[in-house]
Amino acid sequence: MNNFDYKNPTKIIFGKGEISKIAIEIPENSKVLMLYGGGSIKKNGIYEQVVDALNGFDFVEFGGIPANPEYDILMDALAVIKEQKIDFLLAVGGGSVIDGTKFLSSAALFEGDHPWDILDKKIPTQKGMPFGTVLTLPATGSEMNSGAVITRKETKEKLVMGGPGLFPVFSILDPSVVASIPERQVANGLADSFTHVLEQYMTYPIEANLQDRFAESILQTIIEVAPKILKDPSDYKAAANFMWSCTMALNGLIQKGVPTDWAIHMMGHELTALYGIDHARTLAILAGSHYTYNFETKKAKLAQYAERVWNITEGTIDEKAKAGIQKTVEFFHSIGIQTKLSEYTSEYEGTGKEVARRLAERGMTGLGEHGRLAPEDAERIVEKAY
Repeated sequence: MNNFDYKNPTKIIFGKGEISKIAIEIPENSKVLMLYGGGSIKKNGIYEQVVDALNGFDFVEFGGIPANPEYDILMDALAVIKEQKIDFLLAVGGGSVIDGTKFLSSAALFEGDHPWDILDKKIPTQKGMPFGTVLTLPATGSEMNSGAVITRKETKEKLVMGGPGLFPVFSILDPSVVASIPERQVANGLADSFTHVLEQYMTYPIEANLQDRFAESILQTIIEVAPKILKDPSDYKAAANFMWSCTMALNGLIQKGVPTDWAIHMMGHELTALYGIDHARTLAILAGSHYTYNFETKKAKLAQYAERVWNITEGTIDEKAKAGIQKTVEFFHSIGIQTKLSEYTSEYEGTGKEVARRLAERGMTGLGEHGRLAPEDAERIVEKAY
């Protein structure tokens, strides 16, 4: 196991009816900006619960943050923060709203002239404006980590940001909210969290036994609850396990002491930027081709995954590893997610070359756990996913 430091300061408040605890988690006399997305929270009762909890606070609202948090819209929210002298942010939504709030947390205290530099120049945020979250869509794990991804339509870019100053102060996780989530979004959450674990696990053995078991248990839990939550999103027990698995998949714990990959994510961000494909679905598109292309360097872990997660005990290492890839693709299909780029767009020809060009332009010339995947490798991986 590699050396590591681990600190996660986010307070998790988990369970039914816990949204009311917002009132005791936000400092007294705070001027709060409540941020949310397209307005679904006004149809499922979450908005009323949050507003009731904010009774007694001076707060204003900003809605309309889209599924891929858009820079220009966030800049409008930043203007509200400055005009209203906001000093605490409250994200009420899924990963996109929380990611957008993290950008605002950073931008509100940024001393430069162009907040886009935070992303473009990869400036880590050491201190941001404090914020809390009310999670309404389990998927990204953004409610308990310090990373974010922001989109800029003008330039068709989707870039990452982060830093120790971007952990939420608190996050409220009420599994009851899952009952009102559309099936497509539930499927996205399952695929997103599943791939988050794979990106931190599917590398090479390093004798980090506990980390491997943590990762495998999250994968097994997602597989177990997927049919239950898709059949009945009001199943509270399934929803609770689904929500907590999504959080645990990307709160930093399972990546400590082990090599990580993230090449699927970097390529997937480009597919979202180019075609507007749901983030989770870009991961499903690329997973099979990525593991097949990098089979020799990943087969030991692929075989372990096949044995421990999918109970495949027959065959050679190569045979089990290939079965692990096939099982992964089948899992995505089982939750209703297609795994070929051509199933999302008819304009896929040349996409591999364009993804490679964009990665090279950003200096992403050494992706993967070994840092050896060049843009031309990304081109071939994307082409395998047509």
